[in-house]
Amino acid sequence: MVCVTMTNIKQGLATISHFFSGKNLLLALCATLLLVGAGVWSRKNAGNSADSFSSHSHAIIKSACSSTLYPQLCFSTIASEPALAQKVTTHKSVIELSLNITTGIVRRNYFTVEKLLTRENLTKRQKIALHDCLETIDETLDELHKAMDELRDYPFKKPVSLHAEDLKTLISSAITNQVTCLDGFSHDKADKTLRKLVEGGQVHVEHLSSNALAMTKNLTDSDIANYHNNNINMGGRKLLEDANEIKWPHWISAADRHLLQTGTVNPDVVVAADGTGNFRTVSAAVAAAPEMSSKRYVIKIKAGVYRENVEVPKKKTNIMFLGDGRTNTIITASRNVVDGSTTFNSATVAVVGERFLGRDITFENTAGPSKHQAVALRAGGDLSAFYLCNFLAYQDTLYVHSNRQFIVNCLIAGTVDFIFGNSAVVIQNSDIHARRPNPGQENMVTAQGRVDPNQNTGIVIQKCRIGATKDLEAVKKSFPTFLGRPWKEYSRTVIMQSTISDVIDPAGWHEWNGNFALNTLFYAEYRNSGPGADTSRRVKWRGFKVITSATEANTFTPANFIAGATWLPSTGFPFSLGL
Repeated sequence: MVCVTMTNIKQGLATISHFFSGKNLLLALCATLLLVGAGVWSRKNAGNSADSFSSHSHAIIKSACSSTLYPQLCFSTIASEPALAQKVTTHKSVIELSLNITTGIVRRNYFTVEKLLTRENLTKRQKIALHDCLETIDETLDELHKAMDELRDYPFKKPVSLHAEDLKTLISSAITNQVTCLDGFSHDKADKTLRKLVEGGQVHVEHLSSNALAMTKNLTDSDIANYHNNNINMGGRKLLEDANEIKWPHWISAADRHLLQTGTVNPDVVVAADGTGNFRTVSAAVAAAPEMSSKRYVIKIKAGVYRENVEVPKKKTNIMFLGDGRTNTIITASRNVVDGSTTFNSATVAVVGERFLGRDITFENTAGPSKHQAVALRAGGDLSAFYLCNFLAYQDTLYVHSNRQFIVNCLIAGTVDFIFGNSAVVIQNSDIHARRPNPGQENMVTAQGRVDPNQNTGIVIQKCRIGATKDLEAVKKSFPTFLGRPWKEYSRTVIMQSTISDVIDPAGWHEWNGNFALNTLFYAEYRNSGPGADTSRRVKWRGFKVITSATEANTFTPANFIAGATWLPSTGFPFSLGL
């Protein structure tokens, strides 16, 4: 904002007279008066811009922004569009406008990264990291557009509780994507230099998305509370459903329901390495699958070892990988950070398309413990589920990146941070085993990556068995193993109703770096058993707690944490909604 006073004018004239005399001074004085006039006009015009939306709109925007982590940014961003701000009439319209502005900034970030890719002398990993950014930025655009569509329907299309979870999931994922982009530049010095060129735009979008998430949470929490307090319906529609009431998703046809209920799954295509199927590779079968399908598309993967990196992109929805048994059907590769990949790109199988199902398959990364981050499976598709699968690697085995997933009756094995990411995931009735790491390394079962306190993300391990593989069991005293450490500031992990072996250190949890996140994380344990479940010697961090209330523990069950009643029945997999 320009603010011009007589003192400013006198100081300006004195400065100018020091450099000019005679005719030149006269010209300078004229120029100064023009600048002063422009400043007065600018101040007057700025005032008109601020006043161009009514005091009523101003109050609504201020009120909505007050619930955010970055209130000044929230208000100034919306006020920068006075013609649109004057149309604000409700809390919801503030969020819609905020998301609309944010999408424009996301598009600019995309072009910035594209331009950086034209630079010469980029390293292999720098190119990969920039491509990762393009992918996550593109995902962000989709998520923000979906969030705007969801808001337009709010609160009449479906129960407010489900609206709330879908909105929080979409915006939480948008936040995570900005962090993922920057994480790709965290290895070499040259990577970190390049990071600075994209950091500003990514952090800006992260903060704007954080504000939209906070406002959304405030709006939906208030509506849900009003329903509870007043026991009223909004617009004649039920606001909440019984959390344990099973609902078939709208995309499941009557024929598909029958197949799911009877347990019969008929493949659409067959993958066989020996040429006896429709395709020899899994990637070829995915490429041939229909896009944006509302009907389940089953890819039968016959017994064999498939040495390939597979991606299920965002447009390939409702796909199922059906193996011949997890010890028989193996998809394996060895991308890793030491050899020049990013963690994000190292995944043997990467799932982005929503409603993906995986059954009777091993997902493996064989890079080994010396190659550091090397992902077996990256899960980013919303409402995805895995049953009777193995996830085998060492550091960073299972990357639960974003959105919502459910994993049941599976085996997950690894060393450092081997279940990590920032999705909302429930792992149920599975075996989670630490492996023998390199000398000097410590095992961390989880490294959850929540960066914002309003994100609805976290890792929940329920009714599982946490132990060690045979190679570690024999030397477990030489390799301390912990339930987790905080990858990001608001890391959230809950271990409940599980059996924990003595491979877990009595302290239970480990620091990431000094005191980082120890007060802001949320780590909890509830009714676990086994020699490693004793909480008497656990860490004394402010963020750690032993849950004693069934009501509190219930918030982390599939019914509540991932809205399981609305979509888990469509998987055909076994599940438990509650405690």
